[in-house]
Amino acid sequence: MSEAGLGANARRAAARCLSAGHARSARPRRVDRAEPCDRGPHKEGFTLIELLVALAVFSLAAMALLNLSGENTRSAARVEARTLGGVVAENLAVEAMIAPTAAEGTVSGRTDLAGRPWRWTRTTTATDDPDLLRIDIRVRDPEAQAAQRTLFRSRSR
Repeated sequence: MSEAGLGANARRAAARCLSAGHARSARPRRVDRAEPCDRGPHKEGFTLIELLVALAVFSLAAMALLNLSGENTRSAARVEARTLGGVVAENLAVEAMIAPTAAEGTVSGRTDLAGRPWRWTRTTTATDDPDLLRIDIRVRDPEAQAAQRTLFRSRSR
């Protein structure tokens, strides 16, 4: 093969490498025969498998964060219900303590607080001490029990 034929083959190989996205080296080298493009350790980019694995890892992390966010929201709603239920129970406890007399038995009712209905039950029972009463207050929101208070007071003031 002539020198011109070798030069043409080298130019075609270089053109194939350039069209495949491989850059020329800074210093041109003499090519004696047509070589395939260098696809060794200098390749750039990610394979499809690497991209799919990265996407799977990212989606698992995103799902964990979404689950955590949802659990935080549910937890905040439970804390809010318990806090508001505690306010209702404290109000009922104050009413029971300032009443002039307290009779044994169970009283139920409904109170609105913060735009929500609260069902409550106040149970008054005798204790071993004839002058002391035990008062149990339970407050429920529409879903579940929100608060409970127990207090003691004298039978009469």
